[in-house]
Amino acid sequence: MVPLLLVLLLALLLFGAGFAVKVLWLAAVVVLVFWLVGFAARGTHPSGGRHRWYRW
Repeated sequence: MVPLLLVLLLALLLFGAGFAVKVLWLAAVVVLVFWLVGFAARGTHPSGGRHRWYRW
């Protein structure tokens, strides 16, 4: 009975880790797209100089 519970627990842990990794990959893709759009859409500052589209 204990080995069956251990296998079930391992399966649940691996399923959870796989789901978390997929969510993190999707978040990384969304951030990459946002960064690329911001990089492509940056323009000139009203004072005449170039500006950064992010504030770091």
